[in-house]
Amino acid sequence: MTRQRRGGNEHHHKEKSGASDRRQLHRISEEDAPKSRMSWLWTLVMLALLAVASHLTYTGYLETRVTTKFDNIKMVEKTGLDVPKRYWGSYRSGVYFGMSTREPHSPVLGLMWYQPQKLVQGAQSIRHSCDQGDKLQRYGWLEHDGINFGVQELVDGPVTLKTTFVKRGHESGAGEWSARIEASSNVEAQQELSLIFYVASEEKAEGWIQEDGVMRFEGHTPQLGDFFVTLLNYSNVVHSSQLVTKADGLHRLKDTIMASLKWDVIGSSKFISLGGVILPKGDNKPNFIATQLLVKTPFTMEVVYQIDEGVSQSRLSAQQLDEELQRHRGDFKNKFEKVFRLKDKGYSAEDISSAKATFSNLLGGIGYFYGSSLVMSKYTEEPRSYWKAPLYTAVPSRSFFPRGFLWDEGFHELLVSTWDLDISLDVIAHWLDLMNIEGWIPREQILGEEARSRVPDEFVVQKNENANPPTFLLTLKYILTSQRNKLSKEHIGTIAKFWPRLQKWFSWYNVSQIGPLPGSYRWRGRDPNALNELNPKTLTSGLDDYPRASHPTEEERHIDLTCWMAMASQSMAIIADRIGQNGDKYLDTYTALSDPLLMNKLFWSGSMRRYADFGLHTDAVKLGRKSKNDSSIIRFVQGKPKAQLVDKTFGYVSLFPFLLCLIPPNSPKLGDVLNDLKKPELLWTPYGLRSLSTDSPMYLKKNTEHDAPYWRGPIWMNINYLAVKALHHYSQAEGPFKVLAGEIYKELCSNLVTNILKRYKDSGFVYEQYNDKTGEGQGCKPFTGWSALVVLIMGEIY
Repeated sequence: MTRQRRGGNEHHHKEKSGASDRRQLHRISEEDAPKSRMSWLWTLVMLALLAVASHLTYTGYLETRVTTKFDNIKMVEKTGLDVPKRYWGSYRSGVYFGMSTREPHSPVLGLMWYQPQKLVQGAQSIRHSCDQGDKLQRYGWLEHDGINFGVQELVDGPVTLKTTFVKRGHESGAGEWSARIEASSNVEAQQELSLIFYVASEEKAEGWIQEDGVMRFEGHTPQLGDFFVTLLNYSNVVHSSQLVTKADGLHRLKDTIMASLKWDVIGSSKFISLGGVILPKGDNKPNFIATQLLVKTPFTMEVVYQIDEGVSQSRLSAQQLDEELQRHRGDFKNKFEKVFRLKDKGYSAEDISSAKATFSNLLGGIGYFYGSSLVMSKYTEEPRSYWKAPLYTAVPSRSFFPRGFLWDEGFHELLVSTWDLDISLDVIAHWLDLMNIEGWIPREQILGEEARSRVPDEFVVQKNENANPPTFLLTLKYILTSQRNKLSKEHIGTIAKFWPRLQKWFSWYNVSQIGPLPGSYRWRGRDPNALNELNPKTLTSGLDDYPRASHPTEEERHIDLTCWMAMASQSMAIIADRIGQNGDKYLDTYTALSDPLLMNKLFWSGSMRRYADFGLHTDAVKLGRKSKNDSSIIRFVQGKPKAQLVDKTFGYVSLFPFLLCLIPPNSPKLGDVLNDLKKPELLWTPYGLRSLSTDSPMYLKKNTEHDAPYWRGPIWMNINYLAVKALHHYSQAEGPFKVLAGEIYKELCSNLVTNILKRYKDSGFVYEQYNDKTGEGQGCKPFTGWSALVVLIMGEIY
């Protein structure tokens, strides 16, 4: 009994205890619930903050990629004094005459001039930067070997100037150089001329410059040590004056001169003089020193640059200068004939002289620039500065485009590499050092104050989605095939060093410019909202206003870019084979992209029997006024666009499978292309192949109210060179069109060479493009970038 009660009481106690525990747990749960919820909320907040931080970090990473270098292994191993023979040169491409070194902040020397009476009357400005507005009758290098010497002639109204420079002693050091400035009258009357020779440096340059009398300058830099510049052997000087001051940059030198000019009265004579010493209070360190000489023709002056004053007999002047100049001119003449063989091919002395000048202008246009590009990506809200870097490159035009252009330079280097492989590989190395971590190279290089001061704002910022034709791969293919006998082990080693960057570059194109269908590619950068343009431009293709699909979309397929990628993959396979790398994947890509079945499926118009772009398109567009009361010009679309081949348009783009030799020699489509080439109503003219056929809807039509037709009819030398090269290829390949290709080759070569030589002889210029109706030169001048390819055509070097 007791045990039961005890047991019963124990059971009752446990029940009471359990209930109490549950109530206690319930109370604890109620008390801890807010803490638990806070814990979960805190966890969620932390996760959210972590996600935001990760997103910001990743976004920041994406933002910085556009300005992050590819790697730290530089392609340019030797520069500055490590390459002494290319240390000093006429590297200031955009001025009429200027010398500098290949240092980021080099001292610069240069020439300005004006005719006093015309300046006073406002009929002439001071001549300094090459400018079409100056309307010089002609100017350019007559001879230039890229290293040792150059001879230039400038005709300015009644006066002709001749500038010559010669270098020596640069085999093992910076060396010395001298320039001779000669002025003569083109009319019977003696002419007065004010010549201004100057030495200047940038604000960031280390060292100093100072005057030592009116005819002498001194200076010092860590690289050069002490240097001395002396004006010698001058005559017919009427008056001299000097300016010692600070300029706000190399792009402001002319403005600084203009601001300092004053009247100087001596007896009964009155002269325009420079302003003397004009320095900020307490500052005795000028960065710009200029000497002005008022002279009468005929006039000669020598500018002697020395690193050691020595004795006067050691100066490169007078007879010594003559002897060195004649030696280099003789070497140039002999090498020019050895390389291009124009005399052997029956060209006259006058033709060869014109070819030398055209080629020399390309070499003499090689410049050295230093600075940073302004770039953007889709992840950056504002333009950012690329890293500061040097660029050694030729320029398309000293007057209009005195800076580096990516696709132009590939064409330039076809010529330069034929002449001097060391220069060419040095140029390519500099360009490859501008590659970012994505594999992108900005297509237009505007480096330094002088270069940027001459570029409209709309073209300054470079976007990392935008490409340019990969013509350096065309150059490297040419070097490894056509120039293979000139290659040394060192040259092959240099190209092997390029390989990682070339792989990255190819990959960037292959990803960033990929098209909507396998085997297709699409140029980025077309603006679907460009409502004031008749056809939205494709600047990235290099063919600017060439007509594409009227309504840009992501579904476009561009035949020229697809062909460039086929050429690029073939070139990569050739490079890989020569440097001992595995190029199978590039060969596979080339095989796929050049497959006639794929090419025909994507781009061939059976009805028009031609290759064409594909996109959302209508030909029914025109420019007109928005309304009677609104003078602005916009585009009106009068027909519904549809996805189709743009095959009513026929021109350079249609030819790309032919231009890059991707059509099999036995294909009937090659016959179609060759037959179309010879039709005058399409592309054939007595002066070369026009860029757009006369029956195309946009032939010679303006793209905006103010934009004249650019690639819509005029004749361009770079594409004509590719056409000649392709015709030569097909004339050597077995197939049913071998003879026809050979006949067209001979006639097209003759038309191009005859016209360009005639225009040069008549005007003294080689032009950006040529009129398809008259053959007259047009566009900017001188344009001895890819237009100088005429020399390769003359020499039949492909």
